[in-house]
Amino acid sequence: MRAWSVVEPGPVEDGAGPLRLVEKPVPVPGDDELLVRVRACGVCRTDLHVAEGDLPVHRPGVTPGHEVVGVVAALGAAVRAFDVGERVGVAWLRRTDGTCGYCLRGSENLCPASTYTGWDADGGYAEYTTVPAAFAHRLPGALDDVALAPLLCAGIIGYRALRRSALPPGGRLGLYGFGGSAHLCAQVALAEGATVHVLTRGADARRLALDLGAASAGDAYAAPPEPLDSAILFAPAGELVPVALRALDRGGTLAVAGIHLSDIPVLRYESELFYEKQVRSVTSNTREDAREFLALAAEYSVHATTHPYPLSRADRALSDLKAGRFDGAAVLVNDLS
Repeated sequence: MRAWSVVEPGPVEDGAGPLRLVEKPVPVPGDDELLVRVRACGVCRTDLHVAEGDLPVHRPGVTPGHEVVGVVAALGAAVRAFDVGERVGVAWLRRTDGTCGYCLRGSENLCPASTYTGWDADGGYAEYTTVPAAFAHRLPGALDDVALAPLLCAGIIGYRALRRSALPPGGRLGLYGFGGSAHLCAQVALAEGATVHVLTRGADARRLALDLGAASAGDAYAAPPEPLDSAILFAPAGELVPVALRALDRGGTLAVAGIHLSDIPVLRYESELFYEKQVRSVTSNTREDAREFLALAAEYSVHATTHPYPLSRADRALSDLKAGRFDGAAVLVNDLS
């Protein structure tokens, strides 16, 4: 099969970039795994971090991609819960040990033995990928492949970040950065009665925010029009942490949603942390997060603003993501097979 490989991590805009379209063997599913023929794969900022080396190399030459919509092509010997031909989703969290204290208390996202699609194992920038059957997701039938793909990471992580932000009912939420994850998170928050203020650099993203129902959309470094009960930082910019903390009302919470963040400047206690403000990180997600979000996405008619690219142009999609050339989310459509 043909697949994209991170041959040497580095800037996506330099020369040929870190990705190469190569020949790889079609993967053989393990006894508890599915072989999935890829139909579509969302382009996530985490893929950019893997390609550029912001995240350390876990698998040399890895194939990125963890927002996969595909069809089961083969079953491992022990799989009984899926059928060949069934449509499934493959997300970021690939496997946990199921036995550690974190797994047993319902926090499998913190499992020290956890592994991830497109980082520890080859992902969806390819004709085929594999997934443990226990971590494959059944998908709602009403949405097409391109519409579903961003929900499988951007949507799930945005949902977990929203819950981590401790937004009170009817509260005021600030979203810093407004890409694939934030524009899905905003729709859930709005459906649940929140007032949403978006703070982001891109003019297209600000227009999209207003179109979706945000109360305001301004520059990331500007103050929102009112104090915030909660905020979520989606941009991988540590310098925005004090900015967001200053925007919080007393008792407010800032959730940091990214897997990678540049260094945070020194925080001033009185202006940025006093009055019981707090900062929370967000680490991956649980399968229960995914089930809850996919159900709410169907109930609230959450929809991704998508920009399809041929899978053969995955390198261009990552470059455009880094440059902020589109709002919403890019989705790779398999043109390799």
